[in-house]
Amino acid sequence: MMQIEGTTAIRQARRRARRRVPVSQAPIRLRVNGSEVARTVEVRRTLSDFLREDLGLTGTHVGCEHGVCGACTVLLDGQPVRSCLLFAVQADGAEVTTVEALGTPEALSVLQQAFMDHHALQCGFCTPGFLMSATALLRDHPRPSNEMVREMMGGHLCRCTGYAAIEEAVKAARA
Repeated sequence: MMQIEGTTAIRQARRRARRRVPVSQAPIRLRVNGSEVARTVEVRRTLSDFLREDLGLTGTHVGCEHGVCGACTVLLDGQPVRSCLLFAVQADGAEVTTVEALGTPEALSVLQQAFMDHHALQCGFCTPGFLMSATALLRDHPRPSNEMVREMMGGHLCRCTGYAAIEEAVKAARA
């Protein structure tokens, strides 16, 4: 009889535990490319997935999903960050800037035009990350040294162009 009562108690405890729903969603409010955004998101949704899938901002590319390649770089409150390493809920209350904010196909930014002029892109997969990091660099240091440009590029992987053309593009944009 004792074992049956214990088993019943275990079953009742399991039923009670199933009724408790863990917090899996949270509301967030942030500014993305100058527009206010309010959504409810899964708490484990990455910022990169939120930007791409929820907001349709597919310029933020997801490569390694480990923060190594830099393709997912966006500006969070003006600082370059790897959006694949952050949860969207961590951006609550922040300002997020993606590559879509830099220019349009009809009116490229100076940096985007420099990338084009210096053939600093081929497949283009890594380009958004480079552009966002270079944007922050040029904003903070309008005339960065060659070493500063190389250091910024060191946080990104490009498998198509090599880095010389990208370095030349950033140098051209600083002028």
